[in-house]
Amino acid sequence: MDKMRIKKSRENIIFDIIVYGILLGMGIMTIVPFLQVITISLSPQEELAKYGMHILPQKITWAGYERVLSYGPIWRAYLNTIIRTVSGTALSIMVLILGAYALSKPYFPHRKFWTLIIVFTMYFSGGLIPRYILVNNVLKMGNTLFALIIPGLASGFNLIIMRNFFSNISLSYEEAAKIDGANHFQILRHVYLPLSKPIIATVSLWVGVGHWNEWFDSMLYIRDENKQVLQFVLRKLILEGTSVEEEMAAGTQIFVNSDTMKMAALILSMIPVLMIYPFLQKHFVQGLKLGGVKE
Repeated sequence: MDKMRIKKSRENIIFDIIVYGILLGMGIMTIVPFLQVITISLSPQEELAKYGMHILPQKITWAGYERVLSYGPIWRAYLNTIIRTVSGTALSIMVLILGAYALSKPYFPHRKFWTLIIVFTMYFSGGLIPRYILVNNVLKMGNTLFALIIPGLASGFNLIIMRNFFSNISLSYEEAAKIDGANHFQILRHVYLPLSKPIIATVSLWVGVGHWNEWFDSMLYIRDENKQVLQFVLRKLILEGTSVEEEMAAGTQIFVNSDTMKMAALILSMIPVLMIYPFLQKHFVQGLKLGGVKE
């Protein structure tokens, strides 16, 4: 049986070439800087002085990674960031699920009003100084992990996305469960959560990466250096490279270029995200597509 072949028009061919060209350009702009970061983190000082910014290393040295891993604050910051990311993501997902489930119900009292309030917070906020006074002086959460988690517990955008996903689940499932005697918590656990794995994985990725990359609130609320998060320590390493390098080099005989050390620290900070993302990728597109559509 002859295979049917669809002949593309000239306009479609030109359109495909433009689209693939744009995607190729975006891919190159993403991959090349990443390769340069890896190369610099593995390059000795003399190679950087000779070749400057390059893609593939001529010689490989692990001195930058050894120096960064021997820097005490990095390990403490790593642990603080892991605790923040895991606990913050878990609490955020729990709050978002409960809020989205309630707002997805047509019979929820004043549903449109509360939705407008949530959308309003996406465009307007109280400002940095009132937030600092609230967190630090009123709630007394300054210099604690709670100051990094509680203020951003429920993002309005994430709540709307998850609510839209729940709204697309047929109410017939809920009605059937109620006939069997299930209450709302049982319906949420046994009906909605199994059907909502894509959106939960997607929002978990957003929230987790947000916690992992955040540094400003740590600078704002945390005064104890032992409680600082990884990204704040990396910022200090990048902006104050010379002084930190001298501190890290104390008691050693190995000299490492400051750029090599900075790039090694950046690579070490990206490893957890790169390890987790492939496991959530299969849910990402589906969750975003279904969560962004409202019937």
